[in-house]
Amino acid sequence: MEVTNFDDDDNPTYNHSYSLLGSVYEPAKTTSLVFSDDNRLDKLDKYYRNVKSTVLNYQSPATGLFPTKTVGDSNYAKVRDCLYCAASAWAVALAYRRIDDDKGRTHELEYCAVKCMRGILYCYMRQADKVEHFKQHSDPSNCLHSVFNVHTGDEVLSSEEYGHLQIDAVSLFLLYLVEMISSGLQIIYNTDEVTFIQNLVFCVERSYRRPDFGMWERGSKYNNGSTELHSSSVGMAKAALEAINGFNLFGNQGCSWSVIFVDFDAHNRNRQTLCSLLPRESRSHNTDAALLPCISYPAFAVDDDALFDQTIEKVVRKLKGRYGLKRFLRDGYRTGLEDHSRRYYKPAEIKVRKLHRGVFREKPEQVKEYMALLEPLLLQSYDGFAIVPKYYYVPADFIEAERRAPGSLKRFPSNSGHDGNLFLWGQALYIIAKLLVDELISPKDLDPARRYVPPKEQRNISMRYSNQGLAENDVVVHVALIAESQRLQVFLNTYGIQTQTPQQVEPIQIWPQQELAKNLLQFTKQYWKMNRRPLFLVLIREDNIKGSRLNPMLDMLAAFKNGIIGGVKVHVDRLQTLISGAVVEQLDFLRISEEEEIPQFVSFEELEFPKHSKVKRQSSVTNPMDNKQQPEINLHDWMFAPTMEILEKLSDDISLVSEAILLSILLKREGPNFITAEGTVMDRLERVYQRSGRKKHWSNVRFTASILGKQVDSLAPSITRVLVQGKQVTIGVFGHEEAVISNPLSPTDIKKIVYSKCSRHDEREAVLQQELVIHIGWLISNSPKLFQGMLKFRIGWIIHAMKHELKIQSENLSDDYVYQMSPSDVKKLLLDTLQPDQHDRSWKNRRHLDGSLNRTPKGFYDRVWQILERTPEGIIVTGKHLPQQPTLSDMTMYEMNFSLLVEDTLQDIVQPEYRQIIVELLMVVSVVLERNPELEFQGEVNLDKLVKEAFDEFKRDKSRLEQVEVKDMTDFYNTPPTGKRGTASYLMKAVMNALLEGEVKSGPDDPCVIC
Repeated sequence: MEVTNFDDDDNPTYNHSYSLLGSVYEPAKTTSLVFSDDNRLDKLDKYYRNVKSTVLNYQSPATGLFPTKTVGDSNYAKVRDCLYCAASAWAVALAYRRIDDDKGRTHELEYCAVKCMRGILYCYMRQADKVEHFKQHSDPSNCLHSVFNVHTGDEVLSSEEYGHLQIDAVSLFLLYLVEMISSGLQIIYNTDEVTFIQNLVFCVERSYRRPDFGMWERGSKYNNGSTELHSSSVGMAKAALEAINGFNLFGNQGCSWSVIFVDFDAHNRNRQTLCSLLPRESRSHNTDAALLPCISYPAFAVDDDALFDQTIEKVVRKLKGRYGLKRFLRDGYRTGLEDHSRRYYKPAEIKVRKLHRGVFREKPEQVKEYMALLEPLLLQSYDGFAIVPKYYYVPADFIEAERRAPGSLKRFPSNSGHDGNLFLWGQALYIIAKLLVDELISPKDLDPARRYVPPKEQRNISMRYSNQGLAENDVVVHVALIAESQRLQVFLNTYGIQTQTPQQVEPIQIWPQQELAKNLLQFTKQYWKMNRRPLFLVLIREDNIKGSRLNPMLDMLAAFKNGIIGGVKVHVDRLQTLISGAVVEQLDFLRISEEEEIPQFVSFEELEFPKHSKVKRQSSVTNPMDNKQQPEINLHDWMFAPTMEILEKLSDDISLVSEAILLSILLKREGPNFITAEGTVMDRLERVYQRSGRKKHWSNVRFTASILGKQVDSLAPSITRVLVQGKQVTIGVFGHEEAVISNPLSPTDIKKIVYSKCSRHDEREAVLQQELVIHIGWLISNSPKLFQGMLKFRIGWIIHAMKHELKIQSENLSDDYVYQMSPSDVKKLLLDTLQPDQHDRSWKNRRHLDGSLNRTPKGFYDRVWQILERTPEGIIVTGKHLPQQPTLSDMTMYEMNFSLLVEDTLQDIVQPEYRQIIVELLMVVSVVLERNPELEFQGEVNLDKLVKEAFDEFKRDKSRLEQVEVKDMTDFYNTPPTGKRGTASYLMKAVMNALLEGEVKSGPDDPCVIC
């Protein structure tokens, strides 16, 4: 049977101009669901029969799984559906625990839930190899399956046939695992299962950078097989990580090796990503009903009440209708308009979700409101139990009437409840909701992990670790200052700064940041919730006090000594004194059995120097007596020189730069293990890299780092920070091919892109672009206003803008100078480029800078949408076509994907000033159309042609009025946009000429029309 859905995008209105009561499409409605018998046991018995009849009747006796379809030949079982079915049986069991004589039903129902949970675990563990592969390469083909054979647990549907990568489903399994074990159920039996669950946690930890297919199993709403980063998946992962951290899978019977551990940094990145994404669901989903289980029951993933309210309000405002909520805007589920050859998914039980939220948030009025809305939509089974329809639809016979008046027709329920055809997911959640509404169970019963409790009142139920989450406190951070050497300790002591050396803190070992990463003080203050105080180790190296670094370092250490830094209270003392009040983490997971060896980590060791040697202050500028930064050799001259000749040259007294060039030739020709007089090529290059760093030869540092294939730490999280702000990143050299990063990638994948796109043009560019990504990732998290109007961060173009800024600051500097700058100077130059002083700058310089940064005015993309609405043939620029259709029918105005599509259309413009003129032109077109509603473009709008016509008119005016012969567009770029004979006036004239070439719309009320 064909169905359709013509709901409007934002606020659908429903006018009941048709009546179909008594139609064959409408089954019998349910009677009132209020129980007349107040006896608790009688009520529970009715729920027992309900859950047995409508849910447990379909549980597989072999695997414990539940089918997605309760009739027909389908043998598919989906993890998410099974989990909610298990939860409904568990919820009724929780209610029976309050009854003395439960007739054995508590045990029966509990172990129906246990059987399902272990059935899912069995299916998962049969795919343990996929978990290992997925940790290394998060490709959808390596992920755990989300659909299994209901009777055997075998894999069904390949990754090409179905979107198995659903992080929210795995996270939901972990979350319910914690909830059920917390209630006293025994689900995990042995070491192998504990180890597998820990592996699942490792997979879920990186959800912040792993796009998936989401709750609706299709990824992008365009159903084109592409994945997206979903708020609902990241939020469910965050909730699961918070619940399972420090949790003992054996319950009260467990020991240290059955405790699960979570990487704090990974959890915090999931939290930050979720806060940045919300209230959006993804790039193509402006909002989505999938957010409800994420921010409400069962995940309760949002800590910020304001963000919670904003997300809920947006979901309700844009998706609510008479029959529940659409899953997302432009949802085509079970409609006659959807291609039936594509993969399908099922809608959520939205009104039931709203009931859960009302109960857990103690909002009785909301509970009453949604119960009143829900009950008329329920059906009745042959056994007299309420049935939740899967969806409501417009019959195929009435599609044309619906087309003429969208929203006017009555919708009819799907064929649920007939001939045993039930929607188990919705049925299970309805039973849970009714148990809460009838107060047969409490939120405390259903959520023993206390996910629903406000974050500042949460305590982890294991009592060993606190929960990870938001906390308002005025914590004092303990700080221990560790000097790298005794002579550095003596030097700092002359300034009144008391420190310790690594030897003085023995037997305590200090491991480097790569092993145990710490957070910044501000972050620690904001999110610390543990009972004891945080201990922050500051490692001071001799290099930290060289040259211009000394005074800022002394200022920071003096702030530590005074007891407050950046608004954070600190207390500095000896490490041995502070550690007694610190939180001690037991790394039991490093080995499971006594037979395993303890992993070895390299401790931070004290530097040894001759006695009485002193720390000398050094300049931050390279000493002219040091090896020169400029090579004595030319790369092209030596590229084809014989290997022996290169080896002889290497034995001479040459500069570090020349040595690096010669070694790079040998590396590419002979390989990394080729032996020279001073070791292998790779070892020698590493030494050149280290020496260049000590001498601050930054250009050579970047060159050798690139040759060695080095990768900056935290590159993947930095890119993710940019992406979750609704931006895109491109890697590549200005004027050459770029790679677009629109979804989070693994560090390995990012490294491949950086080196493949940058190194062939300039080895140093690959390292500089990594530095820029780190700086931008930090800045966008702390100063997002710097990037206002920038949607696509083209790193090569940003470097080009920085080079341009250098020339403005000093005309004598070459383009190559940016590679010679220190990392801190590069960051300062980036800030100068992002917030330049526009006074006394030519308009050409302004346009060049804004064009290089891809900046656009406020509301730019909305205005392009409005232009498309009145441009049937679309827009063309530099040969790229932005069509009116299917753009307007597939997308919405405020959808991020539309803005990115506009950016893609402008991508091929090679000159920054010209790009900015095109942006100004589009703003002019929008204003003209807005002020002249009777005008419309008849053909395609060729932006290049309009700019050329405007420039030709500009040239004629220059020649006629000023007797100036204009040869190129430099004068045009240097002309202000507004004012007499500004660029806007020429552009507007070209636009009006193009519009007046077509027809002018008119009506009977037009004063220009003579009737």
